[in-house]
This record gives sequence, C-alpha cells and structure tokens, in this order.
Amino acid sequence: MLIIGIDPGISGSICFFQDGVIKDVVDMPTMTEGKKNKKQVNGSQIFNEISEKIKKTDKKNIKVVIEHVTAMPGQGVTSMFNFGQSFGILKGICSAMQLSVYFVRPAKWKKYFNLINSEKDASRTRAIEIFPYYSSHLSRKKDSNKADAILISSFFFETYKEE
Repeated sequence: MLIIGIDPGISGSICFFQDGVIKDVVDMPTMTEGKKNKKQVNGSQIFNEISEKIKKTDKKNIKVVIEHVTAMPGQGVTSMFNFGQSFGILKGICSAMQLSVYFVRPAKWKKYFNLINSEKDASRTRAIEIFPYYSSHLSRKKDSNKADAILISSFFFETYKEE
C-alpha cells in the first residue's frame, strides 16, 4: 500500500510512504501570487508530483492522508482563509484523481507518537528516531514539516485497518 501523507499549508510537505518505508518527501509546491508576491500552493505542481509517484501503482492500493486542520485561536482571518484554501486545493486534487482520501486530526497522530504539548521540532526528532535512514533529509529545523508528513503517513500505516 502506498500512503501519501500530507501536512497541508504553504510550508507543508507531502510524504510518499510504501509498506513502512519512506520513498520520498517533498516540500509543498508553491508559487507567488499578486503584487505582494505572497505564496500560495501550486495545485498544478501538486498534481504533477502525485501523478509521477503513483503512475505504476493501482489506485485501490493508494491512500491519501491529509492532516485535518481547523482555524486556530490567534491566527488572522487572511492567513486562516489562505490555509483553508490550501486544504481545499489538496482535497480537490485528490478527489479529482479518484484517490481514497482520509483525514487525521493533529491531536490523534501526535498523541500516538507522544508529541502532545511538545515543541514543533519534537516531530523532527521523533521521525529521526523511527526512521534513522532518513535523518540526513531532516537535518534542518525547517524540516519539521517534512517530519510531520512522515509521521502522519506512519501513523496511518500502523493504525489503518481495511474496512
């Protein structure tokens, strides 16, 4: 089974995880928009990334797991709208590609890895502990989003039961 774990948002990541092994992790494809060069997710490039990685896999053996995010207290209206837009683009692309999509709340996968109330960087440390062969790809602090996508994939792999 190929699991595509997604940490949504501008600084998110997409993990391709097959049979308990990390195949690849990519930063969320983005593009600039408007006069202020604000970033937004690049839906076309997301489609291309996923299409390239799944072309030899039967769609019934692919599960897409997207972190189910909601509005957070203290975040601005504009940033939350942009975040929701990114989430919607990901859902739309995966649905249009006819892939099975699942959602997991941050509290659920973080509890599984004992990361509740921990620093953002703790997920990077945990991913390195579990997947030491991938540690060279998680060496920077900003790689915590890649670690989140990896852990989302791993959580689903370890807890998913065929319906």
